[in-house]
Amino acid sequence: MKILGFYEELWSARAGTPLGSIKNFVRSTAAPDEEKVMNYLANGHEIFSVMGVEKDVLGSDYRILGGHSVKTDGEWIWRDGLWFYLIEYHIGLPEEFLEKVRAYNYEVPFVPESLLDELADKVVDIW
Repeated sequence: MKILGFYEELWSARAGTPLGSIKNFVRSTAAPDEEKVMNYLANGHEIFSVMGVEKDVLGSDYRILGGHSVKTDGEWIWRDGLWFYLIEYHIGLPEEFLEKVRAYNYEVPFVPESLLDELADKVVDIW
């Protein structure tokens, strides 16, 4: 299990050592396939659902409905609100993740229920 968007503002210290502040990953321009990557993030398999809204940690007035929920593609996990930071702030994502997304033609792969359950248990431990 790899954490996508492992920034200090978005994950508990129990998850390990973050990559740093999300502020360090903000870019001024969008990647050419940013919208397709955003759709991949939005369509991930939900493994941990949290009701409520998340405030934009970078300071806008935007509120992200269900932003604390966690999604997966079977290998990577990410907070549901990560799509917002990609579109709004063009945050840089790991090339390893982007290569996988492109290899799957921007379609989230099938993940067996047993793996989703296993990942959900791991997320609860680090949440």
